[in-house]
Amino acid sequence: MPSKKALIRRPSPRLAEGLVTHIEREKVDPDLALEQWEAYGEALRTHGWETIEVDPADDCPDSVFVEDTVVMYKNVALIARPGAESRREETAGVEEAVARLGCSVNWIWEPGTLDGGDVLKVDDTLYVGRSERTNAAAVQQVRAVFEPLGARVVSVPVTRVLHLKSAVTALPDGTVVGHVPLVDKPALFPRFLPVPEESGSHVVVLGGGKLLMAASAPKTAELLADLGHEPVVVDISEFEKLEGCVTCLSVRMRELYA
Repeated sequence: MPSKKALIRRPSPRLAEGLVTHIEREKVDPDLALEQWEAYGEALRTHGWETIEVDPADDCPDSVFVEDTVVMYKNVALIARPGAESRREETAGVEEAVARLGCSVNWIWEPGTLDGGDVLKVDDTLYVGRSERTNAAAVQQVRAVFEPLGARVVSVPVTRVLHLKSAVTALPDGTVVGHVPLVDKPALFPRFLPVPEESGSHVVVLGGGKLLMAASAPKTAELLADLGHEPVVVDISEFEKLEGCVTCLSVRMRELYA
């Protein structure tokens, strides 16, 4: 049986220096952020996920947002080439971690730039956001790596938020959820459910009907509970100040065998 593993990475002591692109900078409390990160990891473990801690990258303020460094499809890891040059040193530790897990490793090469937060996997479809951080050359490379494995790669525009997964994520049945003002073209997704809050756009499917969600989206949690899902709520306020969300803080791997 496949085991559920999730890569996580401890926040850098320089977290407060992290990049901010689409929102106003606010003061970040590093101590509270560490508490929130620990609670996030505990939520994953409580719901059946083995957390694997990538070696810290203390000199990289954004390194806690580990999702941006790699894209997983089946047992293949595609190491990103982040669109922000200051983040490129984050990838080495993640590459080592996925190699230790037995993943086949590929890389995005120059001139391609890709942030993992721009890739939304819905079954065998990979939606790749064309954002400020992910360019057309990278989309072509994603196709070259994953289409031979059975993936369908669809490029979608992202102009209103940092990453595609800042705007949309997916429920267990493949329905894409998003806050409409953040989504360039909702009609690109076969099934789209509007949600009332910006941070309600972000869910992590834990399994067993449970969805990891941010405490800042209570109306969306109520909506999804009414639809039969079970929200598991975590407070990630300090990471939201840096355009982070529940998906950014881990790389979930469902198709690795123990």
